Amino acid sequence: MVTDAAAAERVAAAFADSFGQQSEGVWAAPGRVNVIGEHTDYNGGFVLPVALPHTIRAAVARRDDGLLVLASAQHLGARAEVAVADLEPGRPEGWAGYPAGVVHALAGRVPGGLSILVDGDVPSGAGLSSSAALSCSVALAVRDLLDLDLDADALIDVARRAENDFVGAPTGALDQSASVLCTAGHALFLDTRDGTREQVPLDLAAAGLALLVIDTGTTHDHAEGGYRDRRRECERAAERLGVDLLREIEDVAALDPLADGSDEGDVLLRRARHVVTEDARVLQVVATLRGDADPRVIGPVLTAGHESLRDDFEISVPLVDACVEAALAAGAHGARMVGGGFGGSVVALIEAGAADDITGAVTERFAREQHRAPRTFVVIPSAGARRLA
Repeated sequence: MVTDAAAAERVAAAFADSFGQQSEGVWAAPGRVNVIGEHTDYNGGFVLPVALPHTIRAAVARRDDGLLVLASAQHLGARAEVAVADLEPGRPEGWAGYPAGVVHALAGRVPGGLSILVDGDVPSGAGLSSSAALSCSVALAVRDLLDLDLDADALIDVARRAENDFVGAPTGALDQSASVLCTAGHALFLDTRDGTREQVPLDLAAAGLALLVIDTGTTHDHAEGGYRDRRRECERAAERLGVDLLREIEDVAALDPLADGSDEGDVLLRRARHVVTEDARVLQVVATLRGDADPRVIGPVLTAGHESLRDDFEISVPLVDACVEAALAAGAHGARMVGGGFGGSVVALIEAGAADDITGAVTERFAREQHRAPRTFVVIPSAGARRLA
């Protein structure tokens, strides 16, 4: 991983090359991986993410012509230009929609226009929240540059609205919260219903353990398809149970009214059961990390989370399942898919020093099934969004 100073220098240089002037600063926001807690955020539940050392960086400068001009170091030659007054959902599209959505969410507070160049190393489409990192880095940059009165919660809301309302991705606030709020050496225990949070120390190295992220190379798109369907199914399940959010259900026995013998009832029962049991798994892991228990005991909890996502929520895919199976067979204490589903990454709780063995086992399994080798890295719980230069 590059240092913050080196990353800032690289992005500032790319900005100067692209715009022919110096930027007024460089900001960064990290991707995230959940220790546990998938698809609970938009149900008002609990989540437990850590920030990755991987970030998206934004170099920004003010303009006086009313234009928003966007460039990306990842998309060489890509450039989007639109008047701030003309921003609207879907214009511009693609990667540029995320920073544009941030500016749109701050309508009336961005006089003169902005030049923005983004760069970073959060894998895209891997379930590691690269889009939230992009939105959050730009939101922080605009806030600081224009001296806007926005606290952390307001920043999170701006970034969420950029994704939900401008891009059309139906995410909850988990990704943006993790990108803004996480601190180094900790997992963020967040109650998404009321916003209360706690920084839970996560020093797995002291116990001889590590979290290994395995990017399977299968990509997804939150703005389309299954993710949106799952959110709607959860909303229908809550409506049929007479609650505003599935978080209000604390016992799976309370889901019995959904088991009415219909196909829809069976689907809604399984979706709701995942949410209820996943909330319980988050609380179980947090209680373990707060106490003196060996962290290895959370391994089976992670695996149970994967089984629930695979069977009840039905958002895994064969390659992700194969990755989990191979990691467990090679000695991981637990493993689960992360992110919105339908591809992406797996996180595994492993013995420190076992990363190469487990990576080798997964790579061998992928080769047998004629898939390219995965990208892997050990997670170091890292800092949230920040100014680099």
